[in-house]
Amino acid sequence: MRDITKYQGIIPAFYACYDEEGKINPEGVEALTKHLVKKGVKGVYVGGSSGECIYQSVAERKLVLEHVVKAAEGKLTIIAHVACNNTADSMELAAHAESLGVDAIASIPPIYFHLPEYAIAQYWNDISSAAPNTDFVIYNIPQLAGVALTMPLFKEMLKNPNVVAVKNSSMPVQDIQMFKMEGGEGFVVFNGPDEQLVSGLAMGADGGIGGTYGVMPELYVKLMELVKAGDIPAARDIQYAADAIIYKMCSCKGNLYAVMKEIMKIRDGLELGSVRKPMPGLVEADMPTVRECADMISAAIEKFC
Repeated sequence: MRDITKYQGIIPAFYACYDEEGKINPEGVEALTKHLVKKGVKGVYVGGSSGECIYQSVAERKLVLEHVVKAAEGKLTIIAHVACNNTADSMELAAHAESLGVDAIASIPPIYFHLPEYAIAQYWNDISSAAPNTDFVIYNIPQLAGVALTMPLFKEMLKNPNVVAVKNSSMPVQDIQMFKMEGGEGFVVFNGPDEQLVSGLAMGADGGIGGTYGVMPELYVKLMELVKAGDIPAARDIQYAADAIIYKMCSCKGNLYAVMKEIMKIRDGLELGSVRKPMPGLVEADMPTVRECADMISAAIEKFC
């Protein structure tokens, strides 16, 4: 029986860290990693949506992961998202991730072209074959990838013994239940939508991987503690507070990741840069809302944590 305890917890999706010229900032990567270690999260999910992976080169993604692993010093579960929009680059990133000793690799399905399910399965199995000694996590995010993880495709992937988990970012909580039931004992399902973490955990998710966890990790760590303790009403209060912050952050003109990085600059003194074009950065009119969000996070942490 595999040990799944390393996946049971709050795992922030790691943010892209840039310097003033928009290049990968290794110092920022290490600073963010160490910051999250101090916040008591279970691990980090590197190179996914929050990591702006589709706008980065293979070399840049390798650089980020190398500095995360270095700064984590074995204190975090590390899941490396390695998908590119071609198999060869994805396999290269998978092999690189395994060489660094990550806990798992992960992948969305190929995007843009709508491929038949057997081709998606081949894509994932090819990636897994490049890291034969590493766990594999399927990333199901149909609203962005344009294709959903169906039960037939899921059953096909379960034939691969390295497939140990699904990061489920589809909106129906029922999907978590379906993947847990079909995956069987020891199979891991992560809740993806941050706005419904309580619901996902109640339905059986083992933990959560989320894009807003990094900007307010204290709230999500406490929320999961409360769910584990059976205090759903108290956990729901934190969920409502976190959701209100998410909705406020999303009201800015700048991209959500740009907003969260600015909040972390204000609250935590972290210099993570902006976002990579074509995603829009902050505008001056966003700043009052950004400061309001920073205050909302501080108030929620003081109240609940």
